[in-house]
This record gives sequence, C-alpha cells and structure tokens, in this order.
Amino acid sequence: MFSIFAAGFALSISLILAIGAQNAFVLRQGLRRAHVGPVVALCCASEAVLIFSGVAGFGVIADSAPWALELMRWGGAAFLAMYGLRSLRAAFTKVDALQADGIAEQSLGAALITTALLTWANLHVYLDTVGLIGAVSATYDDGRWVFGSGALAASCVFFVILGYGARGLAPFFARPKAWAWLDAIVGVTMLALAAKLVLDL
Repeated sequence: MFSIFAAGFALSISLILAIGAQNAFVLRQGLRRAHVGPVVALCCASEAVLIFSGVAGFGVIADSAPWALELMRWGGAAFLAMYGLRSLRAAFTKVDALQADGIAEQSLGAALITTALLTWANLHVYLDTVGLIGAVSATYDDGRWVFGSGALAASCVFFVILGYGARGLAPFFARPKAWAWLDAIVGVTMLALAAKLVLDL
C-alpha cells in the first residue's frame, strides 16, 4: 500500500510544482504573513474535494457536460486577467516595502474568496486533479483511495511549505523594488495563464 501512496504523492507533486495563480497567491500571502493558515487550509480542503471527486469518478460528469468546462474556461480567464492587471498596476505604482509585522492588504474574507476563485475558476485544476489523478487512480482498483490520499498529502505538504516557508524570504522583500518585481511576475504569470485558458482549445 505504501508504494501506491508514494505513486500518488509523486504524481501530485509533479503537477503542483508548476507556477500557477494559486501558488503565486499562497506565496504572496506567506511573504506578507497574512492569513496564511486559513489560506493554506482552504487550498488543502479544495484539493481534497477535487482529488477524491476524481478518484470517485467525477470526471464522467465533465465528459457529459462540456459546457461546464467552457464556463470554467472563460470565467477563469476573466478573473485571472483582472487579477493579473491589478498586480501589474501595483508593481508600477506601489512604493511600500514588506513590513516585518506583515500588515495584510486584504481582510480574511477577501483572502479566502480570492483563494477560492483562483482554485475553482482554473480549468487546469480540474484537468490535473479530477481528470489526470482520477484516471491514474482508477488503474489501482481497490487501492485508488490510497493513491488519492498520497496525492492529497503531496498537495498539502507543498502548500504548507509554500505558505510558511515564504517567511524566510521576508528580509529580501523588505526592499520595495523586490516587492515590485514579485507583483510584476505574479501579474505576467496570471495574464499568461488567462491567455492559455482562452487559446487552449
């Protein structure tokens, strides 16, 4: 059973390591020390729902309702573009540095809403977690739930490290120019992901 768990862990970590809007937001919250625990918890809970939906065969629903994927594609692209432009604007207009006490830009509610949108409005999340992980887990028959557990463990470990490990970079981001570069990278990344959602027909 451990080998099945490890296989799920390896597949999930290989998928989640790619730079994405959700990862960038968790990193940003970690650097600011703003609502890190709730944001990480919501990411893990979302991963649990998505992964185990895939393991349970939720991918069949997506196949039978392609309009749902199109809705997620355009809605996700619009949100990513809006957030990306906002980050680029911040990169060129804000001059403040990251404070040591990590003053939050958003309320807890706003941070959780943003996390949810970046997670659930991203078509590739469904393709990776529900589709790919769900499909591979099916090859393990009775061990598919162990495989899914391994995949979930990898996601949670990654988000915890990303959110709380970012604090080690806080001294670097005490400089306004470094924070501007991060906002610029986040903005470009999100705009690129929005374009990919639109063009990935």
